[in-house]
Amino acid sequence: MAMGPGEIEALIKAALPDAAVTIEDLAGDGDHYAATVVSAAFRGLSRVRQHQMVYAALSGRMGAELHALALQTSVPD
Repeated sequence: MAMGPGEIEALIKAALPDAAVTIEDLAGDGDHYAATVVSAAFRGLSRVRQHQMVYAALSGRMGAELHALALQTSVPD
């Protein structure tokens, strides 16, 4: 079963409450999304570590309910 954008956003915000999250369905199939996540929690962390934090927030759903997620992370200006 595919995940909806609201569910993806909710999982990320549960782990990163200050995050500004934007989710885009890339293929219209509910399996391929792009996410932009902006959070102060990323400050001082490598891009790899930032992405790991987002993937951890998805609680193992990557590769199962969520097939693909193009991810962009950053800290607030």
